[in-house]
Amino acid sequence: MAKLGGVTIFCANSIDLIGNTPLVRLSGPSAAAGAEIFGKCEYTNPGASIKDRAALYIVRDAEERGLLHPGGTIVEGTAGNTGIGLALVGNALGYKTIIVMPDTQSREKMDTLRALGAELVLVPPAPFANPGHFVHTSRRIAEETAGAVWANQFDNIANRRAHVCTTAAEIWDQMGGRIDGFTCAAGTGGTIAGVGMGLKERDANVTIALTDPHGAALYNHYAHGELRAEGSSVAEGIGQSRITANLDGAPIDTQFRISDADGDYWVRRLLDEEGLCLGLSSGINVAGAVALAQQLGKGSRIVTILADTGFRYLSSLFNEEWRAAKGFAPLRVANADRAA
Repeated sequence: MAKLGGVTIFCANSIDLIGNTPLVRLSGPSAAAGAEIFGKCEYTNPGASIKDRAALYIVRDAEERGLLHPGGTIVEGTAGNTGIGLALVGNALGYKTIIVMPDTQSREKMDTLRALGAELVLVPPAPFANPGHFVHTSRRIAEETAGAVWANQFDNIANRRAHVCTTAAEIWDQMGGRIDGFTCAAGTGGTIAGVGMGLKERDANVTIALTDPHGAALYNHYAHGELRAEGSSVAEGIGQSRITANLDGAPIDTQFRISDADGDYWVRRLLDEEGLCLGLSSGINVAGAVALAQQLGKGSRIVTILADTGFRYLSSLFNEEWRAAKGFAPLRVANADRAA
């Protein structure tokens, strides 16, 4: 990057566009919690999600270890956003991509991957123990493809290293070192583990909280020492039933379980009041940030992740027919909710 007086003038290449995302104070959540709640705007990455960071670090790590060579292929199993990040990074660096994804994910993610030139393999959703699970399918494809590397985002700790080195460092600098807590949901675990580790290196007193959706097992693991799931969620890209390599050793101090309804409440309020169009995982993160601020007390300073753009869910979360079928409230009732 070229800078003048601390201001970036231009980036040397498209890879340099990844990271250095803005931090925004969220007025509604801050008022609700009596605290200062900030969102890291990860939807401003080139691939419109936080997963661009992990994608770049995974590819660079594979290059440095001699696993990925010019003209090679990157294979990954993903809910979509990591695949989009890998496709963009692959295009910029001269690699092909093969992405395996559950066929229940949003149409926008599928269309985006195809538009980026990735080969898209759709599989039915399956438990992780099933060999047909999208992660296991992607590993087999990588093993059977000449010149391919398996990204393995769940257990490749280059993922969390991206957040130790970039996301945590950015948050610390943007907050001027004044931060009481950080929270987000876990999919691979890379974000919460990496940001948690990076912030704890700077201040051991920063509280790191897991915000877990229903249907995931991590809340009970950290609260009661048992990997046990309850309920279900339609949020894409978050929720985990095992301790991945990225989650191993994550410095989790406390945990919250957040419903889709609570996450959607903040999705709707942030859209109506602050002009932020976000995915459900971001709404769940914000609900967790409000819970953490209420736990830490008035005036606390909390950061969470605005993980991706709501434009990726126009056929689902922002479609009234889909919402009605899933039992969600209509989009335009956030103000009535708040008044009640």
